[in-house]
Amino acid sequence: MNFRQIKYFVAVAQELNFGRAALALNISQPPLTRQIQQLEEEIGAPLFERTAKGVTLTQAGELLLQESLNIQSLVEQAVERTQRAAQGKLGRIDVGIFGSGVLSMIPKLLLSFRTAYPDVNIVLHTMNKTEQIEALRQRRITIGFNRMLEPIPDIRIELVKTEPLLVALPEGHPLVAEESLPLAALKNHPMVMFPTGVKPNFIDRVMDLCRQEGYVPNVSQEAGDAVTGVALVASGFGLALVPESATSLRLPGVVYRPLKNAPHAVVDLSCIYREDDVSPILAAFLEIIRTERI
Repeated sequence: MNFRQIKYFVAVAQELNFGRAALALNISQPPLTRQIQQLEEEIGAPLFERTAKGVTLTQAGELLLQESLNIQSLVEQAVERTQRAAQGKLGRIDVGIFGSGVLSMIPKLLLSFRTAYPDVNIVLHTMNKTEQIEALRQRRITIGFNRMLEPIPDIRIELVKTEPLLVALPEGHPLVAEESLPLAALKNHPMVMFPTGVKPNFIDRVMDLCRQEGYVPNVSQEAGDAVTGVALVASGFGLALVPESATSLRLPGVVYRPLKNAPHAVVDLSCIYREDDVSPILAAFLEIIRTERI
């Protein structure tokens, strides 16, 4: 039994007339009759009883009709799911995320993607820069997000957003009275730095900005991530330069102030993916990123 025979059988079973079935299938009647005869021979039982007006289904024919309709439905579903997968609308995407990046922009992108493609399962993996690159090469993730990425031969780096830096201060700190702060104003104050780990990292960016102002910052504490860093600020460990996304951490005891006359005080948020990845799900996700970025 093949799918064409099933299709022909269902047409005759629904029309109960070979002529009308042949017309519906857009074929002549003799090949339709031969296909049904071959099907009956293969099954070893008659499927139709011939009458003067056409045909009626035998008990075997009734059962085969139910099963054939189920088969057709499954095939149609398989075709539809395959088409949706080819369009990036079905499947799974594994995303590498990190620290402060998950505090604002990345969740917005993920929500936009989920809204547009509800049947794609999003799986998140918290990874540092090195781990994301290794996971991409091993095809354990489809795309990653990170900052301060250097060129990588087989990995594409695409800017998602450039974020301004702000100052996080303990509530009650004298500088809180200022509406905005120049970088030089941080010179004589203890500073919390984050995150530690793979270089170049955000700490390197902050150190470089301070050096451009002519001083080496007084580092009171280093932290592994933005949440810990801002919590240390709230506890009075010092000030911290933070990406704009980190200001969504509204911890008690922390006040944020913008920088004054510091257009260069920014940090990137970029996505990374394999150059040879042509999967439709990745293409759909990148389309969301590029649309949100505009």
